[in-house]
Amino acid sequence: MTKAKPNLLVVDDSVTNIHILIEALGKDYTVCVDTEGAAALKSAKETLPDLILLDIMMPGMDGFEVCRRLKADPATRDIPIIFLSALDEDDDEASGMALGAIDYITKPFNPSILRARVNSHLEIRRQKQELQQSYDKLRELEAQRDSLVHMVIHDMRSPLAVIFGNLEMAQDEALPADVAACIGNALSSTNALMEMVTTLLDINKMEAGQMNLDYSAVDMSNLIRETISMVTPLQNSRRITLTPPGEIEALSGDAKLIRRILQNLIINAIKFTDKNNGIITLRIEGADEDKMRVSVGDNGHGIPREYQAKVFDKFCQVAARKQGQEPSTGLGLTFCKLAVEAHGGRIGLESDEGKGSTFWFELPKSKISTAS
Repeated sequence: MTKAKPNLLVVDDSVTNIHILIEALGKDYTVCVDTEGAAALKSAKETLPDLILLDIMMPGMDGFEVCRRLKADPATRDIPIIFLSALDEDDDEASGMALGAIDYITKPFNPSILRARVNSHLEIRRQKQELQQSYDKLRELEAQRDSLVHMVIHDMRSPLAVIFGNLEMAQDEALPADVAACIGNALSSTNALMEMVTTLLDINKMEAGQMNLDYSAVDMSNLIRETISMVTPLQNSRRITLTPPGEIEALSGDAKLIRRILQNLIINAIKFTDKNNGIITLRIEGADEDKMRVSVGDNGHGIPREYQAKVFDKFCQVAARKQGQEPSTGLGLTFCKLAVEAHGGRIGLESDEGKGSTFWFELPKSKISTAS
């Protein structure tokens, strides 16, 4: 099967120039011609050429205006444009490139150079299209994978709940100490699995914009103190302190989600600090009159700079493995990021390797929306 020639649109009001361009390019490309701007706009939208050679100086609508309109139209904005002109001024070239042209060729044309540059830009366009197609296919496969994973995880909830319930009933029986210990471990692990399933399902909802937030007035000082009490069994000899300002006004948010954000960040800090010498500091600050900032700092290993941009990515475990820590699911920080953003806030990290890390998030003090 013969491969179709690339389709070029030449826009020039000079018959002489048109003949030269057809002579230089007609053997390798299908060349269509328009002699004025309005007709070129119509042709470009109807035929979607692979590349446009556009004269600047034309009566009526000049080449700059044609380029501007082509780039403003979603149907034609990705078509590469090479400007043609007898002008040889830097300002004209800069103007053309600023409008989105990919090249600028001055008259008179050298046929060999013209063909080489057209061919180069068409090859770049071909590679970009292949890359985009590969990217689109990858996104499609990722969506299919996520859909399958979501269905599997959703279906795990019922059997896990049955296992959890039976283990709880077994724990109420009079059992030998070693059997009771095994059941206790199994119960703890099942509970961890159920929390993991819940987190994954919540992440999926937030990514799809389907997470409904239950807004109420949230006293952040009390919420942080409650969360610290919840993680006390994990604390060992680590010191956890809260430094609020003198007066804290309540903000409007989903208290359960915010508590889970805090719990994830505090547990993360506990995990990466020494159990005997770890120091974890929580602060509440008014970022400005409209926002409240909460930070969780630690004196642990810190996170290498090259990994800091990835820590909020789903399933990221790079830093944990590098530092020899017990690997996690890599879901906690992803959940935190999405939950903060669902409130209309933002989250970030400051860390120096060997000096500890500080995770912070800012939430608006007023209600943004009631549902996503």
